[in-house]
Order: sequence, then C-alpha cells, then structure tokens
Amino acid sequence: MIKNTKNFVFTLILSYVLALYLPWYSVMIAALVSGFLIPLKKGAVFFIPFIAVALLWILQSYLLTSANDFVLAKKIATLLMLNGNSTLLLLVAGVIGGIAAGVSGILGKQISTISK
Repeated sequence: MIKNTKNFVFTLILSYVLALYLPWYSVMIAALVSGFLIPLKKGAVFFIPFIAVALLWILQSYLLTSANDFVLAKKIATLLMLNGNSTLLLLVAGVIGGIAAGVSGILGKQISTISK
C-alpha cells in the first residue's frame, strides 16, 4: 500500500512538473520513470499511473476552462460529437492521459524487471 501511494504521488508531481516545460506526452515519461523507480505489482502497475494522470488532467482542464465559463470546451465538445457536454470532454481528456500513463507505467515496470 505504501508503494502504491509513493508511486501515485511521484507520478502526479513529476507529471505536473514535466507538463510545465514539455508537450502533453511528458506524462508518459513521468509514468515510465515512476514505474521503473517504484515498481508495483499486478494491476496496480497500470491503474496507479492511470488514476494519477487522469485526475491531474481533469483538474487542470477544469481550472483552465472554468476561467472562461467553459465556452471553448463546449465548442470543442460539439466538434467531437459530445453534444456540447464539456464535462464529458474533461472525462475523455482524463481517460486519454490515463491510458497513456498506464501503458508507460507497465513499460517502466518491464524495464525494471529486465534490468535486474
């Protein structure tokens, strides 16, 4: 349980810091590094980075879009055939980031297993 919490917090902080300076896929680097340094077991390898990055992206998206009353988010949600539902757009963004981080977490775990 402690490893799960350490991995979660480390992924969250590293993802946030890297996202300040690098493109969106920097969350994959953060999950890979956290999966390598703090290896988890079984399903936690995927789901801990998934939840960390999904929450980070949903929170950041919400804070950015609430500043303009979700006007742009509603327009983008209309373009993506989400019927203008900005909440659903935030969830889709979180899931995309979460999947990217989860797969990278698995890769980090596999690299740490091979390197031993």
